[in-house]
Amino acid sequence: MRIALVGDRSPSVRAHTRIPLIIQALRERDGIALDPYWIPSTDVHDDALQRFDGIWIVPGSPYRSEEGVISAARTAREHGIPVLGTCGGFQHLLLEYARGVCGLDVAHAENDPGARDFLLMPLECSLAGHEGLVRLAPGTLIEQIIGSPTTMEAYSCSYGLNDGYKHTLVEHGLVFSGHADDGMVRVAELPGHPFYLATLFQPELFGDGSRPHPVISAFAAAVSRTSARRAVAPAGRAG
Repeated sequence: MRIALVGDRSPSVRAHTRIPLIIQALRERDGIALDPYWIPSTDVHDDALQRFDGIWIVPGSPYRSEEGVISAARTAREHGIPVLGTCGGFQHLLLEYARGVCGLDVAHAENDPGARDFLLMPLECSLAGHEGLVRLAPGTLIEQIIGSPTTMEAYSCSYGLNDGYKHTLVEHGLVFSGHADDGMVRVAELPGHPFYLATLFQPELFGDGSRPHPVISAFAAAVSRTSARRAVAPAGRAG
């Protein structure tokens, strides 16, 4: 079961150093053996990504290529490939959706500070190095995964959704299923997709890395289902 880890790998990004431990924990605890391939944002190619069973857009923004990360998000959405976007991945999944589905001409303030309109803007208070309570909407994917109406999560980010665009994204099918106490979005998902989940928090930072966060376990399970489905699909229809 091959997954693409899209992002610019760095030993200075704590989430990146945790991922190998998490992959091992998934194998030992959940019995799911994932074969991860790191793909720098500058090396994303749609045709190649379509052959993966899952796409994980990892933290570490600003990415060297916004275009590459947006392309990965679009490929996952359009081809029904399970996708998990965490921190910067959350931001770029939303950016792709706003542009590709809603037709919005919007930018990420970190990537393009001179743009006219921003979908992602600096948070009033940076969440870098902080933990915060997330309230989960009943019946949503994230609430089913966590199994509780609230969860305490770790962050390492300074940018979030411009609330002025929230209604437009919802009108076009996106669901905001997790919020902070101040109402700001922390989780987004796309009903009808095999697995499309974006979290502003970093599940990679859960515990000591020896036990996968429920969000990552759920993503891995979705990857497993996709791999099994492709294995029995008729030739030429595996995508």
